[in-house]
Amino acid sequence: MNNATLHCIIVEDEPLAQERARDFVAKLPFLHLGGTFDNTTDALAWIKSQPVDLIFLDINLGTTSGITLLEQAHITAQVVFTTAYHEYALQGYDLKITDYLLKPYTFERFVQAVDRVLELREKSAAPPLPDRGFIFVKTEYRLEKITLSEILFIEGMSDYLRIHTKDKRIMTLATFADLEKELPGHLFCRVHKSYVVALSAIETIEKDRIKIKDTLIPISDGYKKAFYAKL
Repeated sequence: MNNATLHCIIVEDEPLAQERARDFVAKLPFLHLGGTFDNTTDALAWIKSQPVDLIFLDINLGTTSGITLLEQAHITAQVVFTTAYHEYALQGYDLKITDYLLKPYTFERFVQAVDRVLELREKSAAPPLPDRGFIFVKTEYRLEKITLSEILFIEGMSDYLRIHTKDKRIMTLATFADLEKELPGHLFCRVHKSYVVALSAIETIEKDRIKIKDTLIPISDGYKKAFYAKL
């Protein structure tokens, strides 16, 4: 834990669940509770007018849905789902939530979720790595230097990645997670489980498909929001 103040809100329509969440927030002095809401309309109005770092968000809110709020509004705050329904977990992570608290959750589990929020906040505040303009990848028995401006897109090929550049294709035994650590986030974006694209190489986007040279690359739902935000 650290001493950073997090401005949070609770979006929950069950009175007992509201009370539990407020009690847990009150136990952590660095959490500042801005308000508690039982519907997405009032919550969204608050988010638009006040600083919010963290939202504790129920999924089923009577006639509305916390998932709908995330899908239809531009939410920059971190989100922790609080719900009695485990079947929404996968959909939640597709929406890039930070954690998923299954009711009835304990204070210890609540603290774990907040710790994760703080950890991600610290990582995002860290200074970016210097942009060297190139990377080295292992291909066959050598390390090959690739200039970042030459990369068009990167394609997942089972256990390998195929890096498509302006004049050649390079196969490397690596994972997207490994390579994304080396690629500047303002220049490259993951758009599908099998594709990372260079933003500068994109020619057109139509019907959630990216055209780079003669290749059409799909934009999957799980990466769509982050990709269009970068554009």
